[in-house]
Amino acid sequence: MPVNNSKEKKEDVMRLQQYMAKCGVASRRASEAIICAGRVTVNGTVVTELGTKVDVQDKVCVDEKEIHLEEKKCYVLLNKPSGYVCSASDEKGRPVAADLLKEAYSERLYNVGRLDMFSSGLIIFTNDGDFAAKLSHPSAELEKEYIVDTSLPMPRFLADDFMDGIRIDGVFYRCKDARELNSHRMRIVLVEGKNREIRRVFEKYEVGIKSLMRIRIGCVGVGELQFGQFRDLTQDEVKALLRLCKN
Repeated sequence: MPVNNSKEKKEDVMRLQQYMAKCGVASRRASEAIICAGRVTVNGTVVTELGTKVDVQDKVCVDEKEIHLEEKKCYVLLNKPSGYVCSASDEKGRPVAADLLKEAYSERLYNVGRLDMFSSGLIIFTNDGDFAAKLSHPSAELEKEYIVDTSLPMPRFLADDFMDGIRIDGVFYRCKDARELNSHRMRIVLVEGKNREIRRVFEKYEVGIKSLMRIRIGCVGVGELQFGQFRDLTQDEVKALLRLCKN
């Protein structure tokens, strides 16, 4: 094994995916996928075992670039414009949401959760792996609020059906709340948010979505942030978000 298991300071020893998250590479879950893909070396040896332990004395590289623990924790709220993808990089060359933050932050920040390319609105970026893991886990039941604008009038029963629950291709979708604001606009609150959940439900009813925007995450709203703008979350907001998590 490339890792020395006789560590002097037990508090410095951690699982590889935890170390990567604390270095700002990605969340723990995303780091696990990076490890399994064979993109990580520890002291020059490729490691694919998720149980591998490392500490600050080990040389850990991701894609041949050495990573280091980041002392400063960042929590950034971005109002993502439509047309940007939520990933560390994109093989198709599409704009990446994280790039909007690069001039302002030298830290390696990654997104907590996702918004699809054609959706806009709030997304949190951080280099705090524990914070990201807690907020993004389904058991957190953290509310996310959206405004949906449609090209055609919505069926009057769509909101009630979505709150009762709808099964589509074997997947069960149910929102916490849905309110029709007018015939072409709906406010929806999710607590889990499966992949493309709102879009799949509207497709089921053959209603095209003109725009889909996330306007709130937990206790944090969009406020006056314009598309492409961002700000640091306050420490009170960070603590409040963690308190809202039920996990």
